[in-house]
Amino acid sequence: MSRTHVEGEPSASELAHSLKRDALNREDVNYRLVVDSTPALVFSARPDGYVDYFNQRWFDYLGVPLAALEGWGWTSFIHPDDCEEQLRRWRTSIVDGQPAVSQSRVAGAKGEYRWMLHRTEPLRDEAGNVIRWFGTSIDIEELKRAQRELDELKERLYKENIALREELTQTSMFEEIVGTSVPLRRVLALVEKVASTDSTVLITGETGTGKELIARAIHKRSPRASRPFVSVNCGAIAPSLVASELFGHEKGAFTGATQRRLGRFELADGGTIFLDEAGELPGETQVALLRVLQERTFERIGGTKPIPVDVRVIAATNRDLDKAIADGSFRRDLYYRLSVFPIEMPPLRDRAEDIPLLVEYLTHRYATKAGKRIANVSRKTIDLLTAYDWPGNIRELQNVIQRAVILCDETLVVDESWLDHAPARSTGALHILGRPSISEEKKLIESALAESCGRVAGPDGAAVRLGIPRSTLESKIRSLHIEKNRFRTK
Repeated sequence: MSRTHVEGEPSASELAHSLKRDALNREDVNYRLVVDSTPALVFSARPDGYVDYFNQRWFDYLGVPLAALEGWGWTSFIHPDDCEEQLRRWRTSIVDGQPAVSQSRVAGAKGEYRWMLHRTEPLRDEAGNVIRWFGTSIDIEELKRAQRELDELKERLYKENIALREELTQTSMFEEIVGTSVPLRRVLALVEKVASTDSTVLITGETGTGKELIARAIHKRSPRASRPFVSVNCGAIAPSLVASELFGHEKGAFTGATQRRLGRFELADGGTIFLDEAGELPGETQVALLRVLQERTFERIGGTKPIPVDVRVIAATNRDLDKAIADGSFRRDLYYRLSVFPIEMPPLRDRAEDIPLLVEYLTHRYATKAGKRIANVSRKTIDLLTAYDWPGNIRELQNVIQRAVILCDETLVVDESWLDHAPARSTGALHILGRPSISEEKKLIESALAESCGRVAGPDGAAVRLGIPRSTLESKIRSLHIEKNRFRTK
């Protein structure tokens, strides 16, 4: 018999629908329990992208209720630098209905940002229409930190590798400081004193006297010895490219800048940078260098963010910087910053007693490279080289010895004609007398100082009257203990 429907009781279909609804509610509760307990941060959204659900993990992380997040409220928790890209990707997915993957920094309850990896997937009906979006976010802050550390390590290794390659290929004058003369011993005493400090050093002296060698000696004896030593010949770089060479440039900074390039200061970070021929720096680069020395920061060409740098600066020049300051080609404030600790390299003619040692050292060096055995050096050659004025200093001596090693067997002999082509340095009193005695040299210098009223440099200075460079005269005045100020007139 069929059961008759009693008024007020639910019909069979209504009862079935209610049971189904209850089952769905139970499934929904169970689903939410599962979703809330998962370690991932889960969210869902309507087809139009309106986010209407976040699991409990999101509320725990953000520390705010659903009302602060639903719709587009969640965007206020995305880092400002990442928000625009995050929205662009999300809107693109909504339009084309395709899954999306993105990364952004999300602010937590305490205000700190952590990197999250977001994935969204569409749920479609039988007709293929998107009826729901489901998404997950995973905390990848530790992975990002590890990646940053790896990138920093790669960049540091890249810098050190470049610096090492440059150092290995650098053709320095010679690997060791050779000599026992008083002028050289004075320089080495200064090197020992300044090496352990972080002071900026300015090395002056004629071309070929070994200024870079002294710079390397300072670096090797300093606490920075294990870090890069980067050498830059400022005079060998086109003026328009000096700033890019020193400070680097960003991609697109100028025509031909197809990628970011690290400058020498970044390569030298933690170590020492040697600015050879610093007196040739263009004016605008002098300003940038002054900023580095004062603030320890710089900007790449085309960049906007200051980059901190920890570099010791050693500069060198063969120019008369006093004259360069006077004619406006070199900044006085930069000179004071560079010359915190000045060192003047003596010319080879003031180190005559070192020449036999240098000849022996260089002969052995080049003979070993050439696979030859040079047993001795002729006495005439030693006398010739010791008497020569060496306008090219040690670099010229190096070339002469290398040439002799190529041509000689067993005994090293230098042909006098090899030295005849050097330009005459001067026709002053000291040059005419050749090598005067110490007392004669002192008298000549004092006489020249008296005539110039104590002035060393300048067209009417004692250096011009004697026919020698100012730096050489200053060195002689110190070594002979001459008080130049007593010749100045009131």
